[in-house]
Amino acid sequence: MDLTARAARHPDHWRRATCIRTLALDAVAAANSGHSGMPMGMADVATVLFDNHLRFDASAPDWANRDRFILSAGHGSMLLYALLYLTGSPDMTLEQVKNFRQLGAITAGHPEYGHAKGIETTTGPLGQGIANAVGFAMAEEFLRAKWGKKIIDHYTYCIAGDGCLMEGVSQEAIGLAGRQELSRLIVLWDDNGITIDGKVSIADRTDQMARFAASGWDVFSCDGHDPDAIDAAITAAKASPRPAMIACKTHIAIGHAAQDTAKGHGALTDAAQLKAAKDAYGWPHGPFEIPADLKSWWEAVGAKGQAARHAWEADFAALSDGKKAEFTRAFACEMPKKLPAALRALKKAHVEKAPKIATRTASQLALEVINPILGEHLGGSADLTGSNNTNTKDIGTFGPEDRRGRHIHYGIREHGMAAAMNGMALHGGVRPYGGTFMVFTDYARPSMRLSALMGLPVTYVMTHDSIGLGEDGPTHQPVEHLAMLRATPNTLVIRPADAVETAEAWEVALSQKTTPTVLALSRQNLPTLRQTHTAKNMVAQGGYVLADAEGKRQALLMATGSEVAIAMAARDLLQAEGIGTRVVSMPCWEIFEETDEAYRKRVLPAGPVRVAVEAGIRFGWDRWLYGERGRREKSGFVGMHGFGASAPAEDLYRHFGITAEAVAAKVKSLL
Repeated sequence: MDLTARAARHPDHWRRATCIRTLALDAVAAANSGHSGMPMGMADVATVLFDNHLRFDASAPDWANRDRFILSAGHGSMLLYALLYLTGSPDMTLEQVKNFRQLGAITAGHPEYGHAKGIETTTGPLGQGIANAVGFAMAEEFLRAKWGKKIIDHYTYCIAGDGCLMEGVSQEAIGLAGRQELSRLIVLWDDNGITIDGKVSIADRTDQMARFAASGWDVFSCDGHDPDAIDAAITAAKASPRPAMIACKTHIAIGHAAQDTAKGHGALTDAAQLKAAKDAYGWPHGPFEIPADLKSWWEAVGAKGQAARHAWEADFAALSDGKKAEFTRAFACEMPKKLPAALRALKKAHVEKAPKIATRTASQLALEVINPILGEHLGGSADLTGSNNTNTKDIGTFGPEDRRGRHIHYGIREHGMAAAMNGMALHGGVRPYGGTFMVFTDYARPSMRLSALMGLPVTYVMTHDSIGLGEDGPTHQPVEHLAMLRATPNTLVIRPADAVETAEAWEVALSQKTTPTVLALSRQNLPTLRQTHTAKNMVAQGGYVLADAEGKRQALLMATGSEVAIAMAARDLLQAEGIGTRVVSMPCWEIFEETDEAYRKRVLPAGPVRVAVEAGIRFGWDRWLYGERGRREKSGFVGMHGFGASAPAEDLYRHFGITAEAVAAKVKSLL
């Protein structure tokens, strides 16, 4: 059907959808950069979704029970920005739309969470949005069971493109959603058959509908430019007892000379072709001009949800004061007031009992204290529950059988797990944590980076953090991963030395509101090094003096995690020879960097030789070895310089020279 026939058949709808198309064309042309074709092609779907189905109130974009709309195909960001402007979202002014992709504008090239209300997540790396959407839907299921349908009961809609579905993370997400029977999740696939290089068929022949169906989804299809067909498909999808995918057959860059071509994917900036497209739409208006009657109609769409929001506010007000306070606290990411005291009691017990346990075990002991108090704490593991120690007694397993369960079986899906946790954190009301082996941060890395970019308080429980895992060998032994994670902005990497520091690490992680935390935890047992209880959280200092020199201070040893015990043993050897040695535990560099210089100067004074000890590569340690009043010629490193090997942990530490004797020898060589 040609454009004239489509416009004649549904004239009102056509004009409304054309508002989106022309704003996208004008913004991309003004920026001389961007992606015009996807917003043009999916404008009809978005118009029907927002008008007939999406429950939201543009004047209150943070309303907790709103439907969530996620644009996984983030390159088509002007679709979202146009919708926010048209419906009257307070942040999205016409001036912001005109400044698309410009420095300081909230209309970034790809949608960025936090730039404007109504942008539910940061997308652009393809596949992330659909995987986030699974997390949103899981959070909704859990909270609906916890709080009841009057408080939480909404859908999550996601527009995804061919690129999203080609990325591997999409299958992890689709498989997880199918197993979890997330009936409030609806994916609208922009089935336009085009990618940057050309037709999808040059690289892929997947039957996407069969793929989704095989993963436990209900599948539907429609003409993505027929409003009646779109409406019927969404209505059917909402009635589905399983997650639903709608294949929306569309024309990329519809009505433009680049329609149905790879060129249509990108920036359509030719002035003559732009005018021709607007003429084909029957659109005589100037750049960024939306007729008053159409803007009013769209603003009415944005106000449709006000009645539902007001009804929700009445239901929320009817809750007891205690429940209202609990709901508000959880959505504000505040710790329950009694949690710090409970963790201090755990620390005291560790000091008294001095257990020799792995920090992964100590993490589980901390979770046994945390989870009964922090009711919104949703944990899980990528098929390594018994190794990551993420489960605790009496919290149940989340699934269709028990939506109030709080431990999730993610399967062997590290990337999908991390992306889903981002979605949970973005939804609000839940606090996600998830575990795998630390080496598999490689698999989760894209979503971990987005946790940091979006400022999400996700906790990554990464166990088996060094060659100390032993016989599984170099494929499983992380050596460069601490450096990689520490290089990521806005990420706390905490590597605790014993059970006491592990309890403190959890308190630090749960106090974060805008920063993800990686807990790097050992497989092997470690001695309790903190022998005196203190109420103060020393991990919250980033680094601190664990043991000071006896006599004249000549050496300063710095270490993290399992190697702090080695540093302490080296100190004993050096002190026996009259070499005064201070040991500094540095569980979190990022926090230590942010402490005031006077404190850092007290911990790392000028003068003594410095040796760092860590079963990872040296990269990053020079900041502390010969920065901060150190000297290059009086500093050294004991750790890894390549990959590990398969052997018992004790043999590996000796083989790679990470021993107390080697540390002491390094110190003496520098004196």
